[in-house]
Amino acid sequence: MSYYPLTSIPDYYGIDALLTEEHKLIRQSVRDWVESFVMPQIDQAAQNHTDLPGLMRELGKIGALGPYIPVEYGGSGLDQISYGLIMQELERGDSAVRSAASVQSSLVMFPINEFGSEEQKKKYLPKLAAGEMIGSFGLTEPNHGSDPSSMETYFKDMGDHYLLNGAKMWITNSPLCDIAIVWAKNEEGKIQGLIVERGMEGFTTPETHNKWSLRASKTGELVFNDVKVPKENLLPGVTGLKGPLSCLNSARYGISWGVIGAAIDCYCTAVQYSKERKQFGNPIGSYQLQQKKLAEFLTEITKAQLLCLQLGNLKNDHKATPAQISMAKRNNVKMAIDIARESRQILGGMGIMGEFPMMRHAANLESVITYEGTHDVHLLITGMDITGINAF
Repeated sequence: MSYYPLTSIPDYYGIDALLTEEHKLIRQSVRDWVESFVMPQIDQAAQNHTDLPGLMRELGKIGALGPYIPVEYGGSGLDQISYGLIMQELERGDSAVRSAASVQSSLVMFPINEFGSEEQKKKYLPKLAAGEMIGSFGLTEPNHGSDPSSMETYFKDMGDHYLLNGAKMWITNSPLCDIAIVWAKNEEGKIQGLIVERGMEGFTTPETHNKWSLRASKTGELVFNDVKVPKENLLPGVTGLKGPLSCLNSARYGISWGVIGAAIDCYCTAVQYSKERKQFGNPIGSYQLQQKKLAEFLTEITKAQLLCLQLGNLKNDHKATPAQISMAKRNNVKMAIDIARESRQILGGMGIMGEFPMMRHAANLESVITYEGTHDVHLLITGMDITGINAF
């Protein structure tokens, strides 16, 4: 027994009927790419703590980077449901693959498109969309995660340039990045975004090693020691936390779709295994406890699919609120990590082996349930929306 290729995804409530033919075609094309490029090498990459060679250019070729960015800047001009479906299929392969695309799309391309100058859009977006340039996003710091308003990274106006100092950590793609969108405080204490480029003196990106999670993803720091940033690299369109938080809203939306893919991978593997593995003379899928698990998996996946579909409709209409996105991110990541853990039990000892995806997804989702808003922080965001009282 080994990895089972996916022939279909759970669609218990006929959600496909609500998708357009374009949505289905996009989903299938990304699924085919995941089957051919990601699945044959992802276990070895995770085991060896290495990234997939050429990943960003491959993602660029299939249109997975900034798919909702306008065509004139190198994107595909797709809607938000298309973006979600792409993230779902990528994370079925591995959270590291979805993270790479999510950071590039929502945390690098999105702020340049939303808040950048016309010159910045033309200079960076086409290359980012093609995967010819890799971006990273600097918000979290060694001493400030859930409280970004307390960040210590700052920059000073030196007349003909800005001088940037500080550090960011837990940064996806940091060791590989060509540019970084860095959020820092100006001399008035207001938060603004800067585009920092590889090669600027004083800018270093040390890699983070020895991770038990997202092992196929490059993670590191962004360190700024008197970095001279040209004034034209300031994002002119936003000041304050609205800038980075709007980026996180886009990324959290993508995560809420993406983790459904991880759950589907675990669910489909568990269903197939339960039909083939025999104990006490019968397939283990014939026993009540296993059927209980599988029925609960399908129920939770279906609920998550419906949550994301309506959230996507709201996003398309520019009506989705940050609190609604927080609810979906929190619910769906918890759903996925629970399914990864429980489905591992269905496979017994085999569930820990690299031939099957459960342990890899479970370990990855330990990061996903923490980054871009922890499980508990998203709960408080919903609580504040309900009561109007800030409990942070």
